[in-house]
Amino acid sequence: MSAGPEGAGPESAGPESTGPLAGVRILEVGHMLAGPYATMMLADLGAEVTKIEPPGGDISRQVSASYFASLNRGKRSIRLDLNSEPGRARLHELVADAHALLVNLKPSAIHRLGLTYDALRPWNDRIVCVALTGYGLHGGDDPAFDYVVQAATGVAALTGEPSGPPGLPGYSAADNSSGLTAALGLLAQIVSGRGGQVDVCLRDVMLSQLNYRAAAYLNDGVVPKRLPRGAHSYYVPAQIFPTLEGHLALFITHDGFWKSFAAEAGVAGFPTMADRAARREEVLAAVTEALATDTATSWESRLRPLGVPAAAVRTLPEALAATPEMVVTAGDYRLIAGSVRIAGYHPDYGPPPGLGEHDGPDPTRTDKPS
Repeated sequence: MSAGPEGAGPESAGPESTGPLAGVRILEVGHMLAGPYATMMLADLGAEVTKIEPPGGDISRQVSASYFASLNRGKRSIRLDLNSEPGRARLHELVADAHALLVNLKPSAIHRLGLTYDALRPWNDRIVCVALTGYGLHGGDDPAFDYVVQAATGVAALTGEPSGPPGLPGYSAADNSSGLTAALGLLAQIVSGRGGQVDVCLRDVMLSQLNYRAAAYLNDGVVPKRLPRGAHSYYVPAQIFPTLEGHLALFITHDGFWKSFAAEAGVAGFPTMADRAARREEVLAAVTEALATDTATSWESRLRPLGVPAAAVRTLPEALAATPEMVVTAGDYRLIAGSVRIAGYHPDYGPPPGLGEHDGPDPTRTDKPS
């Protein structure tokens, strides 16, 4: 088989995709969030993704139907017992005709089930195998759920008010970021034209996203700390501010932004970035006093035309109401659209698959669809 979609004619239950990844066949052995999110993004771009589920299905099916749909739209589903000889034989048939396999399991399970490149190479030496784990393919089986990884990598310690306990964001930052990274690694190796093993882990992804925080410590000895209202460590003012009604996120990163903001808000002084950083508390007091004279939404409407980065803090329902184009229909579900825009391509968001929906007649199967 080829390393890319050239000449490929993927078997599909629906019309042939015209997306940029049309003809790319990807297998997924994963559960819950990180792995399924990675492959769903690829499916949104036209790849044919076959989700290989155990006889009982991905455990995320037990969370809620909408949870499962939000991570698995547009995929195919087949059930295989990879602990059985017939299940592994069927897997090898699928591997022979696939471009990539993404696995989101504990390292011991990945090795035991033969889901590495070294194990699968005899059936397809150009397949790309991506292992998405907590601490690396050879890093052991310690539990690596999203919140645990955020705590272990310093992210939680940097989140929240200085006088309060560590905090966590209101969504799965580690899982989602790792899914994005895994999708990137998978595509990079496919583009290389070579098969091989790609190793992505949640711990390393979160540490890599602490880029400038880590660099400040490693090179200058600056230990990162929490600042009030989520303030940026370099830029001032860049944080959440209370207003007459609601809160405003203001992010002033250079003197031009400050000049425009100060003129509109009636704040005098502090003309340079260095001056504002050195006199942080004075600046914050002046800005807080100015912003208290109007509402968050009004400030947003006043500052946006000036090019000043500012946004009223919205709830999720308010944010969705403001961006109706980001809400799409996939079967019976309303979901968030993919975030990659390709000129001339409009994804046809398919529904999430029923468990074993694409099993088909297979004499090697030991667990027949009900």
